[in-house]
Amino acid sequence: MHQKSILRHKHLTERLGLSKSTIYRLLAEGHFVTPIRLSARAVGFLESDIDAWLASREIVSQKGQA
Repeated sequence: MHQKSILRHKHLTERLGLSKSTIYRLLAEGHFVTPIRLSARAVGFLESDIDAWLASREIVSQKGQA
């Protein structure tokens, strides 16, 4: 069985180099992955979704350089 990793904000901001407010702004604009609710006051992000988002940003960046 494949285990899914969940990133909480601390690890997400460290990995992406983005602040929590920037992540929420991107989310509000529809430019970031949807978090999953872990409890009434906690959310997390699937690491596989973050990997896919990063790959999509890389493609956009490469197209802008062409």
